[in-house]
Amino acid sequence: MNYSSGWKFNHWELKGVPIRMEIGPRDMKTNQVCIVRRDTMAKATLPVENLDTSIKTLLDTIHDDMYQKALQERDANLAVTTSWDEFCGMLNNKKIIMAPFCGDIPCEECIKKDSARTDMEVDANAPSMGAKSLCIPFEQPGDATKEKCVYPKCGNSAKYYTLFGRSY
Repeated sequence: MNYSSGWKFNHWELKGVPIRMEIGPRDMKTNQVCIVRRDTMAKATLPVENLDTSIKTLLDTIHDDMYQKALQERDANLAVTTSWDEFCGMLNNKKIIMAPFCGDIPCEECIKKDSARTDMEVDANAPSMGAKSLCIPFEQPGDATKEKCVYPKCGNSAKYYTLFGRSY
């Protein structure tokens, strides 16, 4: 089947292929290929002679750039709190929150229920469901055992800081 080049570009971009290699008749005559990074759409012309090492280096660079971008975005949206009011406010501002947590399932269900948004004043596009625990990070911001659980009606001592957020 004959598909347009735009269809082919989109097809492989949706599959997550990080680079596009364009090889035309002029490129063949000059022993070079055109490489397009899908994360930045930057084009580069590479010689065919050392294409294998050039592509490996480019893939490593793309990996590092995407990792750094994801890390910066995570850090910009990560907040630490021990206060329930701050917890709910940060949650409404689309943050992921690290808070002391006792680890009890009934307490987590209460956090989920009581942190659900009932007003639509903050941001109408924001999800309204409650917070759920996402994970217990290996890197803890402090000693959680010195804190009480973030849920005010719980009263138990925290076991660890837990990452909470809303599912989108």
